[in-house]
Amino acid sequence: MEEKNVGFIQNLVSRSGERAGSAMQKNAAAKLAEEPQSCPICGGTGWKDVVGSERRVTRCNCYWQTQAKHLLGVSEIPARYVDCEFLNYETGGNDGLAAAKIKIETWAGQYPVDRSGLLLVGPSGVGKTHLSVAALKRLTQKGVHCLFCDYRELLKKIQNSYNPSVQTTELDLLRPIFETEVVLLDDLGAVKPSEWVWDTVSLILNARYNEKLTTIITSNFLDGASAAAERVDGPRRAAREETLGDRIGERMRSRLFEMCRLVQVNGKDYRQKFRSATSR
Repeated sequence: MEEKNVGFIQNLVSRSGERAGSAMQKNAAAKLAEEPQSCPICGGTGWKDVVGSERRVTRCNCYWQTQAKHLLGVSEIPARYVDCEFLNYETGGNDGLAAAKIKIETWAGQYPVDRSGLLLVGPSGVGKTHLSVAALKRLTQKGVHCLFCDYRELLKKIQNSYNPSVQTTELDLLRPIFETEVVLLDDLGAVKPSEWVWDTVSLILNARYNEKLTTIITSNFLDGASAAAERVDGPRRAAREETLGDRIGERMRSRLFEMCRLVQVNGKDYRQKFRSATSR
């Protein structure tokens, strides 16, 4: 827990806990300062006394709770996933899903001791996004700035930024992804690969890798080398299921394993199960 001498803290109290960091983190702190405080323990300062021989203060619980609320609000988690928690993730008795949940929840609990990212791969409908969002929410409770980013939507926004009539630039769109401490890049590989797509993926992953920032990635494509790397061609290539290497390129696949731990999330598509149950 953060502790400071009373003399040093007097000048900080009036700023309601403003933190150094990126522009977005300062933004969140500014919003925190604007919200009225009525805590009976700290009187709205965000600091409480620590019992001891020398008078010291530490952050009040109300400060951390309010900060977590704001960090969650600026994380851009879609409404569809806002209720995703580890507690309401259903494994359906599947040992593979249960193991994946334990790995991801443990990782979130230990962060930032281990700042390596996560790469969740598995078929659609097994809850990869659910588990990833649950991890993001756990991190915001620790005061970590997080951002949810849908891979397909991001590429569309970047392409749209090339339109002269659009005021937003590519850099404006990518800056939060380059700066935020933890980013969830959801559904990587969902867009048909092209040189432009590969260049964009490379730009994002390399920027975060170089800044030692943590990235959580989900993909419906199982890990594997590309057809080109395996020298598979002709009818065999046409009949072959595409892999992560095919969708993002071998160089970026290799980079992912420098940045992330691989987590296999295998099970039945719960969406199909839900549709079957509701159609009866």
